[in-house]
Amino acid sequence: VQLAESGGGMVQPGGSLNLSCRASESGSSLGGYAVVWVRQAPEKGREGVACISGANDNTYYSDSAKGRFTISSDDTTDTVFLQLNNLEPEDTAVYSCAARRWYCYTGTLGSGPVGDYAYWGQGTQVSVSS
Repeated sequence: VQLAESGGGMVQPGGSLNLSCRASESGSSLGGYAVVWVRQAPEKGREGVACISGANDNTYYSDSAKGRFTISSDDTTDTVFLQLNNLEPEDTAVYSCAARRWYCYTGTLGSGPVGDYAYWGQGTQVSVSS
């Protein structure tokens, strides 16, 4: 499964963005895959922020994402979304989505290891600045 992200951009502090993750190959699908959003900022470690299960749509968040970010999926468009609200300059990073079969590996959330997410997108830049 090849993944493609979109929806990044530049916003002011307090602003919002809605990121999208789709399977980019013709005929492929995110059905049955857990999708995690991971961000990487310059000179900072990688951080998993949210994951949605492909088995039961359970959602999981890092401490930094709780209350501000929402992950969801739309079966009709075969898209996983990450709604970013109340953005702060510290949220500036490249946001990438990654997939593995069925269940989230929650150890990726926060600064944990990547785990076995085998499929990755190229990422989309989110910049928060006044």
